[in-house]
Amino acid sequence: MAGREYVAVNHKENPTPTPTPHPNPTADEIAGILRERIRTGVLKTGGRLPTQAALSEEFGVERGAIRHALQRLQADGLLTNVSKGSPPVVAAAPTAPRHPGGSRAARSILGPRLVAAFGEPRVRVDVACLTAETLMTALGEPLRRVYEGDARPESVRLRVLLPRLDQDFDYPSPDKGWGHDEKLDRAVKERSRAQREAQTTVLANTIAGLRRTGIDARVDFRYTLGTPSRKAYLLNRREALVGHYIPGRFLREIEEYEGANPVPLCDVEGFDTPMFVFDAGSRGDEAAFVQAEQMMFDGIWDHVARGQA
Repeated sequence: MAGREYVAVNHKENPTPTPTPHPNPTADEIAGILRERIRTGVLKTGGRLPTQAALSEEFGVERGAIRHALQRLQADGLLTNVSKGSPPVVAAAPTAPRHPGGSRAARSILGPRLVAAFGEPRVRVDVACLTAETLMTALGEPLRRVYEGDARPESVRLRVLLPRLDQDFDYPSPDKGWGHDEKLDRAVKERSRAQREAQTTVLANTIAGLRRTGIDARVDFRYTLGTPSRKAYLLNRREALVGHYIPGRFLREIEEYEGANPVPLCDVEGFDTPMFVFDAGSRGDEAAFVQAEQMMFDGIWDHVARGQA
């Protein structure tokens, strides 16, 4: 039986350019580049991707980042046979991400809104979310503009509401539920703890960097019980970005469990959460909605949330 066709990254029969990765791309960025290669036909349906070793060399990252990227593409239904064995296979022609009408994915909408928010003298950003990953990534562009002198706020106040870690999350959680595999339970919770620690440390260091430039900057974290069903970003008390998490079954790499092989979890894709934008400058219900969102955040922050995770 003939083997499947191997598809080179730069297929000579398809001249369509694909994005060039910048140094040290994240797994999400690598997934985006590979997704574009599939969309444009550089990587063809039924063909194999290059090996993880080849992709690792191309992108200049460790294999763990490549595996995470491939798992995301598999979760999108674009790849099959994602494992440590043979290279994965392009499963089907890609389709555009499906988002409710009027919404955009969190990955694409938050960054530009933060850039606009950082153009004002006093920046106030309130965030309620499952993890701080999208926020952490989206701050890159507004901070670059600050350091290059294109924006110079007098003050930056960032408040972040996150779920407490001393509970069983609805997601991420083992696909079969908590209590079926104690080793997996511990590994999933450790993964959440490590991600939380990394994200909050990066945000704290980011704000400390602003203070070193002379900006009055501060970030505070508080924690609540329960698994958030949505994420919300409130910008300068005038704009609300709100989106609902969509749970699903995803393959995730879990350190310290079965050799870090991907395992199925009930989880969400925060970067791809459909987000809706509401402006307090609008008339009628939209302005009232922004005000209600801000009042709810302030009430939870002041009376419900606690300072310890």
